[in-house]
Amino acid sequence: MTSTPAPSTTPAKGRSATLPISVIVFTKNEEETIGNTLSHLGVFDDIAVVDSLSTDRTGAIARAAGARVVDFDWNGEYPKKKQWSLLHAGTKHRWILLLDADEYPSPEMIDELQDLLPELESGRYAAYEMHLRYRFVGKFLEHGHRVTKRSLIDSQHSAFPEIDDLYAPGIREIELHFQPQADGPIGMMKTRLVHDDRDPVASWFTRHNFYADWEAALHMHPEARRDLATKRTAKGAFWDRVPLKPLVFFVYSYIARLGFLDGRAGFDYAFGLSSYYWQIGVKVRELKRMAADAA
Repeated sequence: MTSTPAPSTTPAKGRSATLPISVIVFTKNEEETIGNTLSHLGVFDDIAVVDSLSTDRTGAIARAAGARVVDFDWNGEYPKKKQWSLLHAGTKHRWILLLDADEYPSPEMIDELQDLLPELESGRYAAYEMHLRYRFVGKFLEHGHRVTKRSLIDSQHSAFPEIDDLYAPGIREIELHFQPQADGPIGMMKTRLVHDDRDPVASWFTRHNFYADWEAALHMHPEARRDLATKRTAKGAFWDRVPLKPLVFFVYSYIARLGFLDGRAGFDYAFGLSSYYWQIGVKVRELKRMAADAA
């Protein structure tokens, strides 16, 4: 696999050689990705890879790159993986950047983080949200829908809530589609986090099938769904309420947000996510029908 060239770790004049921000990378069988991700994190002096007992070379590659590997074996209860990591990964710094195995900050984001250090120290914000620069079917998308994540958090003022979802199928060991909650203001970063998904597109569909199972199960529990809605980003909470969501989302992403300028990849992404929302609806209707038949 060809790796994306890593940014230079030589600090600009007047900047620190390392960033006093801890990084936690979440992994499970990510040997094809983790080396590339870690190659972009050289400016951070504390990197923990929290690994769900991978059966491939993920741990070995991470250790060889200088990261601290912390094994995670979910016991089926709370806390789930992300909150467990905040408690047990042994991070050195108060501010933590949370990353999936195929995510890393762009050189522009590293520059912004350097500039933000005084603000981080001041405690003005309890967390920061950021948009993703998303790679889909081999192409980085410059237009269309942008995923927003709350990935930079002050660990003294942020935590992942316990959503009532232990009964739900899908990817159960890690918090899905909701954000860490902060007890202070939320900032927004200007630069974008790179989501460098190089997996075969079949894995995207497999993951989203699991995600749809989880979302559909929560739809059958109104209190849990209402609670979840308060834990999403503002954008996520808005989309949760939109009627005719598959159609509206496609028009929004492909036309209103100029996804068509990304060519076929822009269409595939908009249509793929619209189909994901349609899939959730189909599964909800099936669950309701099954519940009515059982009554």
